[in-house]
Amino acid sequence: MLIGHQSWTFPSKPVILSSAAVGGPFEAQGNVADDFDKLYGDIWLEQDSFEKAEKKMLEDACDIALQKAGIDKGQVNFLLAGDLMNQIISSSFSARTVGVPYLGIFGACSTSMEGLALAAQLVDSGSAHYALAGTCSHNATAEKQFRYPTEYGSQKPPTAQWTVTGAGAALVGTNGVGPRVTAATIGRVVDMGITDPFNMGAAMAPAAVDTIQAHFRDFQIGPGHYDLIVTGDLGKVGHPIAADLLAKHGFTMHGESQFTDCGLLIYKEEQQVIAGGSGCACCATVTYGHLLNRLKRGEWRRILVIATGALLSPLSFQQNETIPCVAHAVAIEYS
Repeated sequence: MLIGHQSWTFPSKPVILSSAAVGGPFEAQGNVADDFDKLYGDIWLEQDSFEKAEKKMLEDACDIALQKAGIDKGQVNFLLAGDLMNQIISSSFSARTVGVPYLGIFGACSTSMEGLALAAQLVDSGSAHYALAGTCSHNATAEKQFRYPTEYGSQKPPTAQWTVTGAGAALVGTNGVGPRVTAATIGRVVDMGITDPFNMGAAMAPAAVDTIQAHFRDFQIGPGHYDLIVTGDLGKVGHPIAADLLAKHGFTMHGESQFTDCGLLIYKEEQQVIAGGSGCACCATVTYGHLLNRLKRGEWRRILVIATGALLSPLSFQQNETIPCVAHAVAIEYS
């Protein structure tokens, strides 16, 4: 049901029946390693290309989510998935393996919450009994497509972020026990004229702030409504920018205990990821692993997750285009 200008509320409160987070060897060294369902010891995953390795992680995440819920894939009405690769090949090829009706989506790194919001909408409207939302990214595939292959060994500036190697999936259903999706706000595209593909945090921060403000406005609430507000992958550069912009608009957050970022949570300082984590799997793995686990333990009752995405492509960068960005917010409750 539409609330305000760009938000949805879900009267039936669709349930996240299960979720899964899969990661690579670097993620196994991070802060939230214990919240992953499966961690690989090498970035190849016994595949003959990094692209196939990325696909394999999303297949794993979908399989694990279904196994945890005790749901056969034949019962799933729709799979909603997307990634960073050209023509979202990782998701589409994974959908070929999963074998359920598929809706390919693209929101860059905002894809996780875009998919979760759409899955909840399908279930809440009665258009699906079960909807599976997933996404993935791989450090080596993203570097190859958007910047330079890792083998090149190019030096990165201090604003650069580290693309997470991983995948996340969540199974949303009509009934059951688990965290519930209660609301979502769909973001608009915001472009502040940034052209540097090594400065994604600064590019995406205004879009995150725009969506957070829209969410507060549409539901007539403030930051205190949530125990935690977490952005997707703004990192060390973008997160403080977002906090400053929110404060200028009258929304003051009370430190990292209330306002944080998945790109800051996933890795340890000693891993030297420069400005933090990024990639479609950043928000997906942290949310579907770490955040939902803490919700279930009763540490929070209500959280707002805002996944952020930079909608550039190699072609747009080569043509000197600026970087349009978008952010989608999903409210999740557990009691």
